Amino acid sequence: MPTPKFDHEKLRAYQEALRFAAWAGPVIENLPAKLAARDQLDRASTSTVLHLAEGNGKRSHADRCRFLDIARGSAVECAACLDVLVARQKLDAITADQGKEILLAAVALVSGLIARFSPEPISGMVREEEVTYEGGAGFENENE
Repeated sequence: MPTPKFDHEKLRAYQEALRFAAWAGPVIENLPAKLAARDQLDRASTSTVLHLAEGNGKRSHADRCRFLDIARGSAVECAACLDVLVARQKLDAITADQGKEILLAAVALVSGLIARFSPEPISGMVREEEVTYEGGAGFENENE
């Protein structure tokens, strides 16, 4: 009998976010316990995964996009945590770059999902231009 899967588990964005959370585990464990960036990396990597799952379960596109946007922000926050750890010489740049590679893929996939489910711009609403993340080619059309 095949293992049952929730819809969010089928998303490549979710799989990449979960892969980053698993990758970050040993990095987090090797950092000093009182380091703020350690706790923030733990929370942001968890938040990315959880918000992707919750967002994918929302029925309205606006609700879905709100949670996906939070997930994307948490993934970018993870990248910033890695930068802080490198700047404070608590993590080497090569290791940080390995984590950022996973995050870039996740962010590109989440951005594609947001683009798919975003409502048309509301009159007078200011929106940023779409950003293509380096290494994100081919990730725009999540699960197509």
